[in-house]
Amino acid sequence: MSVQQTHITLLGSSPFSSNMASSVLISIHLLLMSISTVLASATSLHDSFVQCLNFNSDIPVPSSTMYTQRNSSFNSLLQSSAQNLRYLETSMPKPEFIFTPQTEAHVQSAVICSKQLGIHLRVRSGGHDYEGLSYVSGTETTFIMMDLANLRSVSVDIGDNSAWVQAGATIGEVYYRIAQKSKVHGYPAGICTSLGIGGHITGGAYGSMMRKYGLAADNVMDARIVDANGRILDRASMGEDLFWAIRGGGGASFGIILEWKIKLVPVPSVVTVFIVTKSLEDCATKILHRWQEVVDKLDEDLFIRVLIQPASKAGSSSGERTVTTSYNALFLGTADRLLKIMEESFPELGLTRKDCVETSWIKSVLYMAGYPNGTPPEVLLQGKSLFKNYFKAKSDFVRDPIPQSGLEGLWERILEENSPLMIWTPYGGMMGKISESEIAFPHRKGVIFMIQYLSIWSQGGGSDRHMGWVRKLYNYMATYVSKFPREAYVNYRDLDLGTNKNTSTSFIQASLWGARYFKDNYDRLVLVKTKVDPDNFFRHEQSIPPLPPALREARAQTLLSS
Repeated sequence: MSVQQTHITLLGSSPFSSNMASSVLISIHLLLMSISTVLASATSLHDSFVQCLNFNSDIPVPSSTMYTQRNSSFNSLLQSSAQNLRYLETSMPKPEFIFTPQTEAHVQSAVICSKQLGIHLRVRSGGHDYEGLSYVSGTETTFIMMDLANLRSVSVDIGDNSAWVQAGATIGEVYYRIAQKSKVHGYPAGICTSLGIGGHITGGAYGSMMRKYGLAADNVMDARIVDANGRILDRASMGEDLFWAIRGGGGASFGIILEWKIKLVPVPSVVTVFIVTKSLEDCATKILHRWQEVVDKLDEDLFIRVLIQPASKAGSSSGERTVTTSYNALFLGTADRLLKIMEESFPELGLTRKDCVETSWIKSVLYMAGYPNGTPPEVLLQGKSLFKNYFKAKSDFVRDPIPQSGLEGLWERILEENSPLMIWTPYGGMMGKISESEIAFPHRKGVIFMIQYLSIWSQGGGSDRHMGWVRKLYNYMATYVSKFPREAYVNYRDLDLGTNKNTSTSFIQASLWGARYFKDNYDRLVLVKTKVDPDNFFRHEQSIPPLPPALREARAQTLLSS
């Protein structure tokens, strides 16, 4: 109904006086003016940003790099790499527009212009962030998003055992490009191949070669980053403190990663993979208890993680369920050598030759990522996530084996939920040899394995129930995991641990979650933040806060003298 039609209807209706009709008309007029103002403001913001970009960039910024909410491709771009559907609901705040830079100069200009115009900037290199912090803001009323998907070149130098990798590349693309150049080189990063490497490494980055070579962040030689002043810095110009912080200190607190220089590692021409599943009826409890006792002491060429989830009980016609534990492994060697190691160290699993698949390292990447047998490696170039659902995740670190009674209580709780998943990732080997202060990632000493908890559902309804379940399970596990602090992995962001409420959140308040993610490294991260971004330009709900001006000198002296 138009405004004119509304006017006629009101004047012709006996319950309304002409004065009342006039009042309604005024209200409608004001509402339309308000809507027009909002739309004009958004348009003005977009136009001002574009003008500023072109003024500050030597390389013209094509109009095709900007996507406003009116653009037909806006939603598909927003959803393109986002994993957690909870943050794509219509009720969630959306960026005013999305900028997809084509060059590093465009990224520099975006930082400069966001700062000049007072626009909050969120940056996405992959989209796997569990709480959607790269494309949703719960603290800023107006924000824009910069998606780095166009910056994805991978330049491999086998002679130097290194590669320069732009932030928008996926880890699968990195693996593929390495394998193109060499069958005996690899990189120890994540198992999920659609991870964007820009943010992945900032949290530390686990993978199936971590027991042999450590984390992805342990194998970084250099980096290029845009700081809060729009400057591009490499390791030499950023200094060792900032270089330390961006390796494990979490994404989007210190700047925008443009590129990583990664160190390639040797892999054998033949590796072996397997997956063996044991249900409760197959003595799963005893076997998993034994896994905890030996897994961090196994040969460092061997990585065995465990995936735990409910399944239909074999032979049951009444829908009974059981719990399965799937042992998913990569061994950097032949099946014959693997079988000898397993017979000596973990015979309880009952691994046989027919369970083992000998393959190349690049095909082992596909196997560990869950691709069907025979999938060509070129699928890694698609950069598509296999996992896109509603979910809530949490994490823990374990230093003492969970007793069988604790496991039995765990099974009861897993069977209460529709589609839960737990992933137990083993430590030992190189993970126990690197100091907790070597990089910002601190979870090293005495850890046997890490736990990831997931509650997964396919429809938006029932979120409270599913999230309540995973929180209840997390509470149950408190007895069996690390304490003081109860540690958590920053790449599995968990806003339950606490959030920054605004730009002036204190470092003491933020330590509620900061100590869990970073332990004793938190204070140093705050000092680095204070030095490189004192105005807190790069921020989100769990970013590292700077010290307030009044405390900076005193606090710095205290920390430096300790």
